[in-house]
Amino acid sequence: MALILSLETSTNVCSVALHREGTVLSSQTHNVEKSHSSLLPPIVLEICKEAGLKLKDVDAVAVSEGPGSYTGLRIGVSTAKGFAFSLDIPLIAVPTMDVMLQAVRGKFKGDHLLTAMMDARRMEVYMKTEDQDRKEVLPLQAKILESDSFSAFHETMYVFGNGMPKFRDITDQKNLVFIDDIFPDASNMGPLAFSKYQAKEFEDVAYFEPNYLKEWRTTTPKKKLV
Repeated sequence: MALILSLETSTNVCSVALHREGTVLSSQTHNVEKSHSSLLPPIVLEICKEAGLKLKDVDAVAVSEGPGSYTGLRIGVSTAKGFAFSLDIPLIAVPTMDVMLQAVRGKFKGDHLLTAMMDARRMEVYMKTEDQDRKEVLPLQAKILESDSFSAFHETMYVFGNGMPKFRDITDQKNLVFIDDIFPDASNMGPLAFSKYQAKEFEDVAYFEPNYLKEWRTTTPKKKLV
């Protein structure tokens, strides 16, 4: 009866969920910018209380591994490591794009594609595409969007995520269907984390790092003129 705590902090949305063998018992989602570090600990305690359980009952902690916000991922992973170390439980990493895809899997009939997009810089997104059978069609990648980026595909393609709106604004491809309000949420991590738990696909708590996909860049502030 695996009890898994899931943390998702790859965007401005901070979410936590508690699953038993992939079924959600309790969850909370908060869209409060730059507050992940202060929100996570009390939310974890609250969802455990809501489920009538204690933190010491948790068998593993899962974290959304990225890509996404550098700061958000760093906070989520460091918090998950803290729980894994202090509770002496396994750490499970779940790809963020798979968390987004899990939110819409099985919701549409017929042959179709699912494309998850996360906003990056300017006209760039992080993305992944799979078909209705969960077969990977386009692997996780950073992609510069153009109006005809997916013209090679003719079946219905459902596109979603916070990177989707800027693609919707530049394309008129007829087979695309855009879905609003889909974001990485810990409530969708349960089946993915449980599958890894069963396979004992655990991360090294000391050495695991988020998948930023691209090297983090910093800019030097311009000197003020006096």
